Amino acid sequence: MVSIFIVFLAYNFINNMKYFSDKLSSNLFKLVLLILLFLFNNGVEAQHKYSKKTLIGKGDLKLVGTKIKLQKEVFEHFKKMQKEALKSGIKIQIVSGYRSYQRQLQIWNNKYDKYILEGFSPKETIYKIIEYTTIPGTSRHHWGTEIDIIDANVKMPANLLSATNYNKKGIYNNLKKWMDVNSEKFGFYLVYNNNSSRKGFKYEPWHYSYKKLSKPMLKQFLKLNILQSVRNLNLKGSLFFSNKFVDNYVNKNMLDINFILK
Repeated sequence: MVSIFIVFLAYNFINNMKYFSDKLSSNLFKLVLLILLFLFNNGVEAQHKYSKKTLIGKGDLKLVGTKIKLQKEVFEHFKKMQKEALKSGIKIQIVSGYRSYQRQLQIWNNKYDKYILEGFSPKETIYKIIEYTTIPGTSRHHWGTEIDIIDANVKMPANLLSATNYNKKGIYNNLKKWMDVNSEKFGFYLVYNNNSSRKGFKYEPWHYSYKKLSKPMLKQFLKLNILQSVRNLNLKGSLFFSNKFVDNYVNKNMLDINFILK
């Protein structure tokens, strides 16, 4: 209903554009138009409803692609961005896109076993894992809106997704500089930036999100019973997920992100 009302306002505003332009200064006229467009855009974003299974990586999300899968709209905007970057000698390659619950579970359990074997306690292991890895059922990669990227025009380093690869002396520095200037033009925003006051997941200069779809998906995800969603006998360490731990995880790891994506 909100979006319908906004469309109605925008329609009447545009139809009476001459009247408004006569009465308002040029700058004020532009400001009113921008506000209406912003409200309309945010109203449209929230229209599509996703099932709980879809939001936690167990649903029937419609995806395109072969090895790397994304939602269709995300894929199309990525291809446009990739084409533009080629003009600057940068070949953007996605190394991780959509990730199912089962795939995230495999990643989590493998890391859990590794750290336990290294002598960490179960609780220490969990905190070690969530420096970079999400709890299965809470990953943004479940939504088909996220991309982890490298530059395929340079030699692939042994440690692929490392922040040092994207710094001033890193092998992917040119990619990072290009993305800093251009990614938002195509709807992609860095999720975990290097803001020193940010908590939760560490800096990931390779991880971008398609805002138009991921922002409303996050809002819908936050309405779920997250503790219930992550409790799973097959998920190693989940018995140590207290209410307090999950609340902290949501506030720090899931919500302490690029503010424009919230």
